[in-house]
Amino acid sequence: MLIGRKKEQEQLLSAMREEDSMFVAVYGRRRVGKTYLVRETFANNFTFYHTGLAKSPMKKQLAAWKLSLREYGMKKPAMPKTWLEAFDMLKDIIRQSEEPKKIIFIDEMPWMDTQRSGFIPALENFWNGWASARKDIILIICGSATSWIINKVIKDHGGLHNRVNTKIHLQPFTMNECEKYAIHRKLGMNRRQLMECYMVMGGIPFYWSKLERGLSLAQNIDNLFFNPDGELVNEFNELYASLFKNPAPYIKVVNTLGTKRIGMTREELITEGRLSDNGKLSEILEDLEACGFIRRYKAFGQRLKGAMFQLIDSYTLFYYRFIKQNRQDDEHFWSSQAGTPIYYNWCGLAFERICLLHVSQIKKALGIYGTISTVCSWRSCNSAAGQKGAQIDLLIDRSDNVIDICEMKFTKEPYEMDATEDAKIQNRRSRFIEESGTDKAIHLVLVSAAGVKRNSYSDEFQSVITAESLFDA
Repeated sequence: MLIGRKKEQEQLLSAMREEDSMFVAVYGRRRVGKTYLVRETFANNFTFYHTGLAKSPMKKQLAAWKLSLREYGMKKPAMPKTWLEAFDMLKDIIRQSEEPKKIIFIDEMPWMDTQRSGFIPALENFWNGWASARKDIILIICGSATSWIINKVIKDHGGLHNRVNTKIHLQPFTMNECEKYAIHRKLGMNRRQLMECYMVMGGIPFYWSKLERGLSLAQNIDNLFFNPDGELVNEFNELYASLFKNPAPYIKVVNTLGTKRIGMTREELITEGRLSDNGKLSEILEDLEACGFIRRYKAFGQRLKGAMFQLIDSYTLFYYRFIKQNRQDDEHFWSSQAGTPIYYNWCGLAFERICLLHVSQIKKALGIYGTISTVCSWRSCNSAAGQKGAQIDLLIDRSDNVIDICEMKFTKEPYEMDATEDAKIQNRRSRFIEESGTDKAIHLVLVSAAGVKRNSYSDEFQSVITAESLFDA
């Protein structure tokens, strides 16, 4: 059963209804459900389906292509020597088909573009010189190496320039979709457990598919990530290696960004990560953003200059905070962490990331979903007068002359504001008004995992949003 993905399914089916041949690119990070989406939408009814081989040379890639040709009806296909020959043989498969629309699905295409293979020119020749001239071909390409799809196909300045008709960037599940998936699989998890699971795994369907019924959430996490034989024990290295041919510089950037909750400017990233300020860094940041590992957002009052980069991938954050630190190889590590200070510190950070990934739901809860607004952050350094620095992770700058300052708090019981915390919030608010020079109305918004305990300080918040709202569609 396909959970969610209605918009993406409609995009695929719409391509079938077009009068001309269509070139469709489906991309997104590893294990987000790209292949499953295409297979389920077309019920595996393909004129030709092929999957590239991971880390394999051209000769093995062509041998695998030959096997796929035989699988889809070609009797005793010869071994293609080049990709030009390989795509020419695909034409024969298409010519033999009596289907009104011939669906060609090439999965993990980035793996097929090996060094000096001539794959891209052959793909260009197939599409531009033959397939696009017909009216009955749906070519669907797919791959986890998002940067390859974007740079080599979608943004190509050569023969594939502007050739892709439909682009589908498949995003991770929202918490609403994860809840539907958990209900479908009868995992028996309440919303508190669903939220904690999202903090660990994010909205990656494959990770959720590995949860076992009958086990507690802590047992599942131990089994998957900390048991030596766990299925996701080596996921971190496999994840980045599958997306980037040279993952080391990407991991270095991610590692550096993981040290700051609010993120860093490019200049700070270069200084603290000891990185080179060049076009390669720009490419790395763009690739990480396209894959959903980081977000780029502007500081309040800034346009391009001063843009911030922040690590937001839940699994990567979990890896750095716990998996990498499990030096004793304790297979019950997660179960032993519950209730510890490091656990609650991580919960606070992870909950903030969930909020940042569900800003649409926060806007809906505020009743401003249709209001034009900009999401940004703000920070102030220590002043010469001795004032401590202040920062606001989530500002919603609205076109109706209001700015929402969002405070995000993770607690198991309703959040109880006290004099100390009230003083911190009022300081952030007054410093922001003074230093930004804004004349807009400032509203304080509390986004709390468990609501708020009413007292003399709680009325400072104009709005209180609970985790329940983050589960909205």
